[in-house]
Amino acid sequence: MDERGRKGMSPGRTGTGDARRRPPGGNDRRPERSAPGPNGRTRRRSSRARRRRRNAVIRWLIFIILIIAAAGGFVFWKKYGPSNERADLNEYYELEAKDDVAVVINNNVVRSEPPSAEEGASETPAPGKIIDGQYYIEYSVVRDRINKRFYWDPNENVLLYTLPGGSVSVEVGSKEYTDITERKSEEYVILKTEGRTAYIALPFIQTYTNMEYAVYDEPVQRAVITCSWGETQTASIKRDTQVRYQGGVKSPILTDVKKSDKVTVLEDEDDWMKVGTEDGFVGYVRTGDLRDIAVETISREFEEPVYTNITRDYTVNMAWHNVSNTDANGYILQTIAGTKGLTTIAPTWFSLSDTEGNIASLADPDYVNYAHQSNIEVWAVLRDFHGGISSYDETYEVLSYTSKRTRVINQVIAEALQSGVDGINLDFELISAECGEHYIQFVRELSVKCRQNGLVFSVDNYVPQPYNDHYDIEEQGVVADYVMIMGYDEHTEGSYQAGSVASLGYLEDGIAEALKAVPAEKLVAGVPFFTRLWFETPKTEEELAAEEGTEAASYPNNVTSYAYGMEEAAEIVSSAGVQTEWDDAAKQNYAQWEADGGVYKIWLEDGQSLEEKLKVIKANNLAGVAEWSLGMEDSSVWDLILQYVN
Repeated sequence: MDERGRKGMSPGRTGTGDARRRPPGGNDRRPERSAPGPNGRTRRRSSRARRRRRNAVIRWLIFIILIIAAAGGFVFWKKYGPSNERADLNEYYELEAKDDVAVVINNNVVRSEPPSAEEGASETPAPGKIIDGQYYIEYSVVRDRINKRFYWDPNENVLLYTLPGGSVSVEVGSKEYTDITERKSEEYVILKTEGRTAYIALPFIQTYTNMEYAVYDEPVQRAVITCSWGETQTASIKRDTQVRYQGGVKSPILTDVKKSDKVTVLEDEDDWMKVGTEDGFVGYVRTGDLRDIAVETISREFEEPVYTNITRDYTVNMAWHNVSNTDANGYILQTIAGTKGLTTIAPTWFSLSDTEGNIASLADPDYVNYAHQSNIEVWAVLRDFHGGISSYDETYEVLSYTSKRTRVINQVIAEALQSGVDGINLDFELISAECGEHYIQFVRELSVKCRQNGLVFSVDNYVPQPYNDHYDIEEQGVVADYVMIMGYDEHTEGSYQAGSVASLGYLEDGIAEALKAVPAEKLVAGVPFFTRLWFETPKTEEELAAEEGTEAASYPNNVTSYAYGMEEAAEIVSSAGVQTEWDDAAKQNYAQWEADGGVYKIWLEDGQSLEEKLKVIKANNLAGVAEWSLGMEDSSVWDLILQYVN
């Protein structure tokens, strides 16, 4: 090539020479026409590699994001998604042995409870058993949850059910039983026992109970019982779903329910509803899975036994007469001479003399004749104190044996008929909580015998309090003719502080509580003819130290008291030279004074306080009034009682 070619084009030629001198890969944007050299191929391979690496990174990033999303979704599902875990139904129903039966009553799963000391079992009894193909329910479950009139005597191995005319009696291991006097039989053994624990055949329970039941063998053995009737809330299942042990999708599944299945709604917990299924599962479903929630009335045809009563067509005005010996019977005429409007007198004649069921009697036919001549009925009192026995354990020893209860009843009825009394007034005050079921069975049995012999039957009670629930005044109100509440002893001889024997509020509350269980036409309110004079002295430091940790330590004074009748109490206040003041809270006249190194206090029972009580009795339309005790009253109170009672 000549010199001109090496140095460029000559002047005047248009211009491409400069472009040819630019090295490959320069800024010329025209496509390269000539074949690439070694350096060009390298550069293209490098570009493609970079793209591949970039794409790989993107793919890995997408993969990682998907992994993270999947992991997050899994964690979210684990936390919030529904669980498919199934509950262990043996644990849920607390079934241990293969013959154990789950029991569901009125949509409540019965849980096993440890036996009481009285029952004497070493292990917790199952609520139900299946024996020889028959379903049985444990006695305490029947008594407490199904029908409280069933009574099991473990000492003499007999099951009783008391009807208005007598008792149904069943022996252990027998298909036969006695219905009052008629001998009957079933196709199954009615009563089975394991030690001192009794099991009653389910169909036999239904014979005497307004109940329906169904039994299931799978997935676990269970008996589903309904014995509560009336309004209930129901719903239908909107879609196939599960009933869970608790509210929440993570709670174990108890059972599956299908669309349109019917359930009973038990509790509303916003997003979840507690429900009971017809086949005995009690758990939770989503609120959104329910529809057609409504209130229904459920019922069943059943003829309840009718306990007829002997009642008087007048308002009862009864006074207890505290008779402690036969000589006191001779003063009957003097005792009733000053009374007015008295309809009934109740002498304390009968008491338990030993723990075998024998009684002591002070009954006197002449006493009854004198009372009748004055148009006054005699309802003789039977007590478990002031006789041969005087403790809770001794009363329990008598009442917990069927044969001993029968002995007491037969002797009392015989004495009553022989002396010609008109009724029996039961005053048992040494009844422990453990003795409660035996006591109320005694009340049932005594009511039958009184009814059969034309004797009015009344039962004395403390004012209703939680501690005396076991006296079961509701059942008394069914089987007895009259239920008495003793509206006094608000503060007793053993009280740690001075106070009224019977403030008006104490009586009002007692009547209000009693009326929740007993109809007014059967309820008689007791009022006191006595009061207590209290004497208080400050406790010493030594006495307080000795009482530390006891209830007594909460009270700064030593107190003693003595009971006085109305006239005696008024004379004591007069002799002290003090004036009474009206205590508007207690509705009583109150006085206190210092003497003998301490303070005397007294809340008087008099005409003014008695009238306040009579107003309450009249306002509640009660069956009457009863007074403790005859001979302690001021004679003027009879005119007052006449105004309100007769």
